[in-house]
Order: sequence, then C-alpha cells, then structure tokens
Amino acid sequence: MFREKYIKELNNPQMLDYGVYLQCDKLLSCQKPLSELSTHDELQFQLVHQIEELWMKQIIFTLIDVMEKIELSQSIPLLSQMRRVHMVQRLMIQQLDLLETMSPKEYQQIRLQLGNGSGQESPGFVTLLKMPKDIWQLFEKHYLHDRKQTVQDIYDKQFSHCDAYAVAEALIEFDELMQKFRWNHMFLIRRSIGINSNSLKGRPVEILQNGARQQFFPELWDVRSQMSDIWGQEYGKVRDSISKKK
Repeated sequence: MFREKYIKELNNPQMLDYGVYLQCDKLLSCQKPLSELSTHDELQFQLVHQIEELWMKQIIFTLIDVMEKIELSQSIPLLSQMRRVHMVQRLMIQQLDLLETMSPKEYQQIRLQLGNGSGQESPGFVTLLKMPKDIWQLFEKHYLHDRKQTVQDIYDKQFSHCDAYAVAEALIEFDELMQKFRWNHMFLIRRSIGINSNSLKGRPVEILQNGARQQFFPELWDVRSQMSDIWGQEYGKVRDSISKKK
C-alpha cells in the first residue's frame, strides 16, 4: 500500500515554480521506472553514477573558467574556483561509499543491465582526463616562463608563498583528489566484483590500477623529491639522534 502510494506521488510531482525551474519532471524520469528495477539497489547505483556525471560537468565547467583566469594571471578568483573544484571532488569520493552498501550478488544483477558498458566510458571522466595537459601548459606559460621562474624557484630557491605557489598547490590538490577518487573506485571494484575478475570489456580489473597511479602534474610532485635530495646532501641523510644524552 505504501509503495503504491508514494511511488505514484513521486512519478507525478506537483510542478510549482521550484519544480519547474529544476525541471523535476525530466530529472526524476532519467532513471529506470521503479517497476523495472532488477534489484532494489539498482536505483541507488544509477543515481550515484548520474550524480557523478553531473558533478564532473560542474568541475569541467569550472576548470574552463580557471584556464581563462590563468591566462589573465587572476590568481585570487582562480583560487576561489579551484576551492570549489576540490569540494566537488571530495563529494564524488564520499558518494562512492554508498555503492559499498550493495552485496556482490546485487551488484552482479545490476551489472547485467549495463550491456557492454563500463565506467571507463564515462563522458565526464574522459573529458576530465584531457584537461590537465592544457591547464599545465597555461600555468607553465603564464606563471613560469612569463615570470622567468621555475618550479624549483617557486618551491625552494625563491620561496615566498607567492601567488604562483598558491596556484601550484591548488593544482596538485586537484591531482591528488583525482588519484584518491580513482583509488577509492579501485577499492569499490575490489569489494563488489573482485580484483582478479575481468571487466565488462573482458580486460582485467587491474588495468584500473595503472590509471590510479597517473600524475597529471608530475613536475609539482617531483620538486618535493628534488628538495629532499638537496636537503639530504646539505644537512646529511643521517644525523645524530636528538634523544642522546649529552
């Protein structure tokens, strides 16, 4: 009785201004009809992935604005936009936990509904993977070459916590959160279908591990190792223990 009552109400929302503006009639019809779900958890599965696509659309839209601001060296509004990107990335990571509430059996039932599709075909994610290259080229031109400085200068030799450093740290946080998202997705796959299984494309799931290791801005990661090596040469890799009594 309750199921029929509330499903009917959900399928026929009262379209006042709020619903009209958000196009709730279209939004709520983007999922499979509830009567056709293969399992109770399929709605959650579809919603989480649809929401992820919407969040990635927001990230892409914001990163386009970020690239335009890099060209103008507008660091303060750029950093504000990157903070938004980071917040959305964290939401995407957190949402994956919802899918871990499914049993492997329920996941397999849902998996049959995907045809030959897999997350590797996500239009939002495929687009996101292409953007860091352009972002780095813009950063390199406007924050490094035009200012006649290097990554080493920003982080070490001429370190002053300048705007170039702040922007670089915003980029590496984006990079780090992308890696965390991919690793979390990797653990989700391990928990739902197993790490040694074949994907829907017939390829081992381990292929995802290579993607999870990808660094979009390796120069910003490498400078940390370079600084530590220089520091070790200058101050000594092995030092006297400070706990020894004099």
